[in-house]
Amino acid sequence: MEVNKKVEFIKNWILNYINSMPKKVNSLVVGISGGIDSSVTSTLCAMTGTKTIVLTMPIKQISSQHNLSLKHEKWLKNKFKNAESHIIELDEVFNSFQLKLSSFASEHGLANSRARIRMTTLYQVAAANDGIVVGTGNKVEDFGVGFYTKYGDGGVDISPIADCTKTEVWELGKELGILEEIVQAQPTDGLWDDGRTDVGQLGLTYQELEDAMTNSNSPNRSKYLEKRKLNLHKMQPIPVCKIPK
Repeated sequence: MEVNKKVEFIKNWILNYINSMPKKVNSLVVGISGGIDSSVTSTLCAMTGTKTIVLTMPIKQISSQHNLSLKHEKWLKNKFKNAESHIIELDEVFNSFQLKLSSFASEHGLANSRARIRMTTLYQVAAANDGIVVGTGNKVEDFGVGFYTKYGDGGVDISPIADCTKTEVWELGKELGILEEIVQAQPTDGLWDDGRTDVGQLGLTYQELEDAMTNSNSPNRSKYLEKRKLNLHKMQPIPVCKIPK
């Protein structure tokens, strides 16, 4: 599908979903990080004409990432009158959480806790605005290698771009006129003090991952399958103990 038609399709899909809800949806709530995925998603939401609330939720955030979030907020509000933004500083919340659980220290666990605190924040704002939380994950993250936090950024109501590869998201970004510095920025999950990138954590570029997902002869196929296997528990339904009748 051509990129401009894909934009219209996703926009209409969001509208059709919220119009099908038994309870009226008055707002779309999106957490933005300064990355391409959240920038594209929030723009598609704003295009529906529905009140779109974007939240920047820094937790010990690297200034370059936070600045990109602020720039996208400004760009979005200048372009769409139905868009509003809020900066919700979560350092104190995270520090309190970390202190309270100091006897259960885990660097990886605390990184994921950042995403879960943000998820809770998004749902609180959505509840206060009769809204739903809109996910920003792409196909590679959500259905390829499971590169997201379970019940963190994976905790959403709808996922408009989850059938788009990262390459397709970049194409959507260019079509939508997303700020070039966001399009060109190194993808990062924003969960680490050292600002580590997605490529650094995954060991493969998104282009390499996309090829490995569909090409059984890819030189990176085994590495992709290994990472996928580790995260399948996120992508599959929660196991339920079925009692024989």
